[in-house]
Order: sequence, then C-alpha cells, then structure tokens
Amino acid sequence: MSRRALRRLRGEQRGQELPGLEPLPGSERGLEAPSSLSRAGRGPRGGVSNLFELINAEESEDELLPREEQAGDAQLSRQDAAGGKKEGAVPEEAGGDVDEAEQPPVLSNKPRKKKKKRKTKKPPAGETLEDDDLADIDSLLERIEDTNGLSQQSQSGVITDHRPLLYVEHRNLNPENELKRYFGARAVLGDQRPRQRQRHSVRGTWLTTPKDTWPRYSKTGITMQLLDTRRGVQYFTFKHHREYQQVQFKFLDAVESLDPNNIVPLLEALEPYHVDSLLQLSDVCRMQENQEMARDLIEQALYSLECSFHPVFSLTSGTCRLDYRRPENRAFFLALFKHLTFLEKRGCPRTALEFCKLILSLDPENDPLCVLLLIDFLALRAREYTFLTRLFQEWESHRNLSQLPNFAFSVPLAYFFLSQQEERSELELSQARGRAARLLQLALILFPGVLLPLLDRCSVQPDARVSSHPFFGLSAQLSQPPALNQLTSLYVGRTHSLWKDPAVMAWLETNVHEVLCLVDARDPRVEEAEHKRKTRYQSAPRNIYRHIILSEMKEAMAALPLEVTSQPVMGFDPLPPLDSIISYTRPERRNRPSNESTLSLFFQSLLPNFNLQGNARHNRDEEAGVGQDLNQGVNRLMAAMQDMLANIQFQEPPRDDNPDGDGDWD
Repeated sequence: MSRRALRRLRGEQRGQELPGLEPLPGSERGLEAPSSLSRAGRGPRGGVSNLFELINAEESEDELLPREEQAGDAQLSRQDAAGGKKEGAVPEEAGGDVDEAEQPPVLSNKPRKKKKKRKTKKPPAGETLEDDDLADIDSLLERIEDTNGLSQQSQSGVITDHRPLLYVEHRNLNPENELKRYFGARAVLGDQRPRQRQRHSVRGTWLTTPKDTWPRYSKTGITMQLLDTRRGVQYFTFKHHREYQQVQFKFLDAVESLDPNNIVPLLEALEPYHVDSLLQLSDVCRMQENQEMARDLIEQALYSLECSFHPVFSLTSGTCRLDYRRPENRAFFLALFKHLTFLEKRGCPRTALEFCKLILSLDPENDPLCVLLLIDFLALRAREYTFLTRLFQEWESHRNLSQLPNFAFSVPLAYFFLSQQEERSELELSQARGRAARLLQLALILFPGVLLPLLDRCSVQPDARVSSHPFFGLSAQLSQPPALNQLTSLYVGRTHSLWKDPAVMAWLETNVHEVLCLVDARDPRVEEAEHKRKTRYQSAPRNIYRHIILSEMKEAMAALPLEVTSQPVMGFDPLPPLDSIISYTRPERRNRPSNESTLSLFFQSLLPNFNLQGNARHNRDEEAGVGQDLNQGVNRLMAAMQDMLANIQFQEPPRDDNPDGDGDWD
C-alpha cells in the first residue's frame, strides 16, 4: 500500500475516534481545536500538551508530497467531506482562507486537509529560494538584505530607515563578508572551512575571529561593570583586578625603559592578553613595516576585551556608553580605531565604517577620538551616501557639522554621487544636483583655503582667474587660523583621491567660478564667512589633536602646535584627558635618585650600575649622615673614574713596514 493511502486511511481513522466535535465556545480558532485533538488521539488526553509539534510534523509531511499527489488528496478530501455529513459537521468561521468554490462545510474528521489548503493558499512572504541558492552564501545574504527592509531610501528619495542612526549590524563587522561580496566566497575562504571545523572550545566573538596561532585564552583580570542607567542609556566601565594591576605597573616600567624588548616578557610569562602591551607592540611592528603582525596584535587585544564584556553590553543597540576619562576604557577605543585603520588600508571601507559608527556610539557627546573627522571619508569610500546625508541632516542642528571642513565638502560630494545614479527619477536627480551645488558653494565661501591644496594634491593646475584671484590665492591659506589649518590639511591629505574623478573635477570647476562671481558681487555671505573664520578656529580641542596623532597624516602632523609635539606621546594612551578619573594609582618607585646632577647622569650612561647616592639606610638621621654620605659619594665617584680610565685602551694605527716597495699579492 502506498504512503498516500496510508496517510488517508490514518486520517479517516482519527476522524472516527472523535466524531462530532464542536468548536470551543468563545474561541476564535474553533477549527484548530478538533484538528489538534484528532491528530493526538493516541493518549488519554489526546496529546494536547504538544500541539504545535504535531502541527509542524503534519506540515512537513505535506511538503514532501508532489503537486499531483497533493491535488489528488484535495479532491479526495472534498469527496469525503461530501459523504461524511452524517458524522457531524463543524461550522466554518467567517473570513477563512478557503476558496469560494470550496465553501461546503468541512467535517471534523478531515481537519488535516483544511490545514493543508490554508497553507497552500497562503502566498510566500519572500522570494522562494532554490536549493542552489541555499548553498550559496553570498546570494543568501543578498536576498536577506533585500527582503528584510534594510534599504535606507525609498523610491521617492525620502529616507525611510527608522533604525537609530548609529545602529551597528553584526554581519558588517566581519571583513570577510565584504571581501566575499567583492571576490566571492571561494576566493576569500579557500581552505579555511576545514580548519575551522577542527577548532575546539573557541569562544565566538563579533569583533574578531580567533586564530589557531593565538595563545590559549584564560581570564585576564579585566571585567566590565554596569555603573548606571539613565533614560534608556547604559553606562559601563572596564575594571582591572589586582593581578592585572601588577602587570600594568610592570608594563609602565618597561615603557619608561624605552626598550620594546622589555614588553615581550610580559606577554610571554605573565599575561599573553595584556591589552596595553599588545597596543604598544603593534605600533612597534608597524614602524618596522610588519603590518601583518601589527594587525594581528590589535585583533588579539579586541578579542581579549570582548571576552570580558558585561552580559547586558550590546554592540549594536547604540545605547551603551563608555567614559574615555577612565584609563581602563581607553584601550577599547584605541583598539577599535587602529583596527578600522587597518581595515580601510586592507580595502574594506564598509567594515571600517561600521567600526567607526561603533566608536561614535560609545560616547557620541564627547567623541574622544573625534571620529567625526573620519566618518565622512569612510562613508564616501563605502558608497553609503544616504547614511552621510542622513547624519548631516539629523546632527547639523545641535552639532554644527557644517563648521567642519570635512563635512562641508563631503556632504555636497555625496549629493553629487547620488545625482549620478541612473535608477533614480529625474526629479530626484535634479534635487540632488541642486543641493550639491548649493552646499559646495557654501563650503568654498566658508573655507576658501581648501581649494588650492586640494587641486595640488590632485595634480590639477587651476586656471588663471582662480589662481590670480585673492579670494582663493596664497593669502587665503596664510590667513587661516592654526586650528583651521590643521583641519584643512587633514581633510585634503585624506580625501583628495575622491576628487580626482573627471566628472567631479568639472563639477567643482563650475561651482568655483560661481563663487568667484558672488565674491566680485560682494555677496553678504562672503563677509559673514570671513568673520566666522577670524573669530573661530583659534585653538583646537584635545580630541582633535588626539585624532591627528592617531591618523598619522603628515600634513596635519606638521601643523600641530608646539605644546603637543613637545610632550611624549605613548601609543597605548596618546594625550590622556586632563580631567581623567583615576581608579587606582601606580606606586612610587623606591631607591630612585631625586636630585641627580649632570655628572651623575653622565656616569650612569657610561656605567649603568653606578649609583652616586649608594644604598643608604633610611632610618638614620639626615643631619648626622650628611658628611658620611658626601664622603661615600666622592669615594664612589673616584672609584668609578679610576675604573673607567683603567679600562680605556688606545688602539695603535697599523704600520706599513714597506711603504715604497710593491707588495707581493701572489
């Protein structure tokens, strides 16, 4: 007997066990109660405790049948329903999903067939994926992106994304997903899948993917603590335990020795996942042009910090905050910034943009690393023009983004790229072109010193009218305040490659001549912009200096003031805030000379073991021991000089016994 006949016979037997069931009073789903009971009629209570499992099992059986068999079953069910009126009928609820041609009352002994009709009549929610598509990861991601409403702009050109502006998606934090979109999954993964299957007991993380070559992770002594919750925003902080503090003190001693080799033993013997040591060694490897090792160390630091997250801490919500004034939190900011720098150089601007949004969401009010100077460049490189324009529209009122040269020029450039998209309507294209021209002219009026350096980096020679006009000439650059000069140099050095497109350059030339016409006509906006430049941009805040140091742009580094360049800058904590919140202090080093003379420092450079003060006892009286200390110091100085003079050996120059004769070279 075939399986279809067995299933039909089983359904008839179930219907005979419970004849004439009526729908429950007051229930909106009166037809589902006898259906569930008829399927579970084996136990004393009919298996009512697990109804949904039986429903799913029945639906899975229906999906396995071919279309011809399903059509045959539907016809048989209609015949059985016509002949089974004597056993008791169940009234059908209004507004059901059954066809109008199948309106005769359905018997209670055939609820399974009605369930199947409801499922087959219901249209699918999205596009049907074939078996080949399920095997292809890239096509599956694209279909999910198309069907779950991730598009940020509708056909009318109005932004329709209702998610938070700094919403972070987990799948965009993985650079492999972006590389797979460019080159395909097989080219990116290669033979990594078998290796990943062999890994055991590895904790899954979102920020990085742990590698086999990394040390085995154990508790590092770093934890995260929830401090407060206000207006739906949660404030966290990292916390160092006592053992980790001791390693931190040894790390600071190693940094003061100015020898990177002293940091390596800390990672090998004490703490392989000490975050500050990983950050400092990453800078050393990068200076030695070992980019792969430098990137790997940063990923290890991120992995260590993510493993210590609080259970409530979320990377994607945009409502979790970290205070940069606490030294324990700075490592996470710096590791994220350096990681996105490597991602951008690797050719993953979309992933780098997601990390930039994550940094900004941790402290959007203060922006300690000033990633607002970088986020526009990443958005343009990733072709996320809608995100950039939305950020400008929502934050311009309370953050004055138009007063930054990067936003003043990047936003009209984003509108220009939107106006070049052919899939948009003509009305949308004309509106985008109008906004782009208007905003670019305002940017040129407010920041005229950007034009000539930008053209110079793009290897474009301006025409005679532009180069000879005093508004864009050399005087415009020399009259810029110091802070504005730093912002201009940073923007030009970072984004000049985006302006090399011939279409962009032609669009820029047209608007430059329009601005010159406004200047010659003495437009009041020109005088107002000059007044803003003179009153503002006198001194940059500390976070801008910190951003310039981390970015390592030569043009901007050369414009830093002397008070910044004269102080030592450490890679693990560049320019710490002046109002830092210190949770624990470093103990003072013992037996450290307090009053060292120039002669003492000179002998210490020659003889590292030399100590002018000696090992004097701390419990003796200072007045009684002054003469004895002086005599001991003089004796030690004389002994050191005698030792140095005795060890000096003069090497005689080689003699030429036969200066006139020819040597025998055979």
